[in-house]
Amino acid sequence: MNSETRSAIANGNADSSGTHSIEPLIGAAPAFLRAIAQLPAAARSDAAVLITGETGTGKETVARAIHRLSDRAPLPFVAVSCGSLTDAPLEDELSRLLAQAGKGTLFLDEVEALPERGQMTLLRVVQDRSFHGPDSSAEQHVPARFVAATSADLWPRVQAGTFRPDLYYRLCVFSIALPSLRERKDDVLPLALHFLGKHAGGNGAAPMLTQAARTALGAFDWPGNVRELENAMIRAARVRRADVIDVEDLGLPGRSEGGATPADGPRRSFKALKRQAVEAFEREYLTRILREHGGNVTHAARSAAKDRRDLGRLLKKYAIDPRVFAGHGGREVSQRGGAS
Repeated sequence: MNSETRSAIANGNADSSGTHSIEPLIGAAPAFLRAIAQLPAAARSDAAVLITGETGTGKETVARAIHRLSDRAPLPFVAVSCGSLTDAPLEDELSRLLAQAGKGTLFLDEVEALPERGQMTLLRVVQDRSFHGPDSSAEQHVPARFVAATSADLWPRVQAGTFRPDLYYRLCVFSIALPSLRERKDDVLPLALHFLGKHAGGNGAAPMLTQAARTALGAFDWPGNVRELENAMIRAARVRRADVIDVEDLGLPGRSEGGATPADGPRRSFKALKRQAVEAFEREYLTRILREHGGNVTHAARSAAKDRRDLGRLLKKYAIDPRVFAGHGGREVSQRGGAS
């Protein structure tokens, strides 16, 4: 990848509608650089792309980068979660999406969630580059470029017969596997600083991180990957009690104030230690039940025997984003368009 291409990938801008700020691809870890090495070749081609990776690794960001590097950059980039497509109105919805994308890019997130009928419909569109809309008697040419993404391992589903092999091969002409954040630990700090700058708002320069906070960021495993890191930086920027961000501002599961456990602070008051222990328990419990239920807040609330609104208030208190846990355990259907 030459320096000009690196620069193009690294600089975010707005998409063709002027309403979506494109997140730059930040990272120098070997695993990450290997993953994005195909982007220029993929951008020059009209062939389909399949982006894989755990939830929160930045699949939509990579899809937008491919679009931005291609000749289709001035044209629409349309993102849809396949989990929101049901059998009944599928043809209507696909027809609308194709019309909206035009000659631009159609990004199909959570492609593994497509029902059997949806897989067959998509296969015909990708393979034949034509579509018979519900309100049309003639086949319509499809000029859009297709980029799909999944946090699931599709090959076992192909072998099990739940995902069509012909669609799988059509989608993965270019296959880009994004590493988890724990596989690119050297990128955690640059990403954290980027997110602090991004979310500093109009309050001047972004807050600095203490050395203890930097160490804690590097030591954490980030099961929610880049999305979880961004959420942690948003929270830290809002709750900090000084001009710098320290460990306690990060709200990392399993860490208490100052990065110590309650037993490490015998000189602190009983009330402070009790509050710290309760908060640590609540944060860990919320994380666990959301992981068990794949980010489905309704199911998690039922499991915890709590009202959904009460659980929502706790999630807001600890700045926990349920979407971080989509793809773990169960899965809450996304009606979207957010990041992958």
